[in-house]
Amino acid sequence: MKEQFIEKFKEVVEVESVELTLETNFRELEEWDSLAGLSIIAMIDEEYDVVLEGSEFKNQNTIGDLINAIQSKIDGKA
Repeated sequence: MKEQFIEKFKEVVEVESVELTLETNFRELEEWDSLAGLSIIAMIDEEYDVVLEGSEFKNQNTIGDLINAIQSKIDGKA
């Protein structure tokens, strides 16, 4: 899931110049803005059937944080 998420993140945010890792603070990316945030929330909903509320999303800073939040929601549905 990690590699797939990072690839989708790169597509949605249109990150080309930086190598993304789980430790990458996506809020510090040059390409990051509010539209990118909304696009990521929509992608998570579409790809993983997980809804991250705005307040939950605000608490995430790294790509790894996002993956953990998605995974915990998926695990909670089981």
